[in-house]
Amino acid sequence: MSAIEHLLKPHVRDIGEFTVRRLLPAAATQTVGPFIFFDHLGPVSMPPGSGMDVRPHPHIGLATVTYLFEGEIMHRDSLGSEQVIRPGDVNWMTAGTGITHSERSPDAARQAGPLLHGIQTWVALPKAHEKDAPSFHHHPGATLPKLELPGVRMTVIAGDAFGAESPVRVYSRTLYVAIDMEAGATLVIPPEHVQRGLYPVEGDVTIDGEALAGEHLAVLVPGEPATLTATTAARVMLLGGDPTDGHRFIYWNFVASTKEDIDDAARRWENDEFPHVPGETERIPLPPRRP
Repeated sequence: MSAIEHLLKPHVRDIGEFTVRRLLPAAATQTVGPFIFFDHLGPVSMPPGSGMDVRPHPHIGLATVTYLFEGEIMHRDSLGSEQVIRPGDVNWMTAGTGITHSERSPDAARQAGPLLHGIQTWVALPKAHEKDAPSFHHHPGATLPKLELPGVRMTVIAGDAFGAESPVRVYSRTLYVAIDMEAGATLVIPPEHVQRGLYPVEGDVTIDGEALAGEHLAVLVPGEPATLTATTAARVMLLGGDPTDGHRFIYWNFVASTKEDIDDAARRWENDEFPHVPGETERIPLPPRRP
């Protein structure tokens, strides 16, 4: 039997300066553990003088998690946070009842022509925390647990894995690990988390001998170990954790367990009732809803 329960293919989205591959949510599964959104950004090299410019926009009911391999992003939010994220760091922003933020290439990076490569995810907050006050936390890469096995190097980004636990605060049991593997290396993925997914960012890998297509997210069969093997040098993201406590409604940048909260957030953004990002006057307008 295959160790893969679902194989999710990427959907390409154009966000202006470049395209991203979106794996979650998917028709086969809305979430993997608490992860309800998974975007692979880049790799892209932008011309000198240009850069990433995601204007202020709102969120509710989720936490955004940014993890970069190359490049830099300047995060600003309505709490007054202003933080450059660099490769190996973690930016964790909890939206809760509502937050506004922007993401842009730093001025210094624009001069040379920005590089960008990374993963952006959303974590659906448990119902008990959907109405928490918004917050932002930055974790430098040096503070995250690093694990080494023969031919394998791992960073525990959030949650717990392989006996180590990240300092990043999570709201339910979470699995999020960046894995770098040498050609020929193997790693057994234990069944200690209810839901698990593997996403090859770069390189060729197999799961229990079955080739995993590049830029596809493999959701593993629960309750069974699976052996990940790198047939070339590879970079892989391991994600999952406890299932979300019920279905979530998604509209634009809003995630909630009720339609009423989605409607309220849309009304607040249209009426300019969300807090503003200090020093920024632009904003992304509310998009029309799909029928």
